[in-house]
Amino acid sequence: MLGIIGKKIGMSQVFEKNGDLFPVTIVEAGPCPVVQVKTPDKDGYSAVQLGFEKKSEKHTKKPEFGHFKVAKTEPYRHLSEIRDFEPDHSKIGELITADMFKVGDKVKVSGVSKGKGFQGVVKRYNFRGGPKTHGQSDRFRAPGSIGASAYPSRVIKGMRMPGRMGNDNKTILGLTIVKIDPENNLLYIKGAVPGGKNGIVTIRRQER
Repeated sequence: MLGIIGKKIGMSQVFEKNGDLFPVTIVEAGPCPVVQVKTPDKDGYSAVQLGFEKKSEKHTKKPEFGHFKVAKTEPYRHLSEIRDFEPDHSKIGELITADMFKVGDKVKVSGVSKGKGFQGVVKRYNFRGGPKTHGQSDRFRAPGSIGASAYPSRVIKGMRMPGRMGNDNKTILGLTIVKIDPENNLLYIKGAVPGGKNGIVTIRRQER
């Protein structure tokens, strides 16, 4: 298995043997049962579908409940697919836990970044703004000119302008697992991962 679903608990810090301090993100990883195994013959690609965080049957829609019933597992709140693996090595109902990783493993973590709402160009794209002098005292955080002149007489596609910031799917590569607590299903990952506390992330092993 190459990955697992987890929940971001928060951030902490760890001391190295030489006294250096570095930040870590604590993630509650699994346990995740295998709900479905997809094969190239049937689905066109190889993938394994994992479940995370149990939920009650009364909060599960009937089509979803039927999907879990086929897998002979309880209903789960979150489902995610992990690709690039050998389907013969996974079976429906198999339980994936945090001890699938080892200290020192390189991983890539995917999640949804924090939403910042509607923001201007200074915050969104680090524009420096306009001058405060020469009659522009109220234009400091404005984007400046955005259109063309006689030709093409329109705003070019892709122009960096104010808009929704954050709340995007992000993947951070090259992170390192520095500590594993299998009893509590916790992974300590060096560095920061996308999203806020209690955000759902997918942790996949990364080839060196």
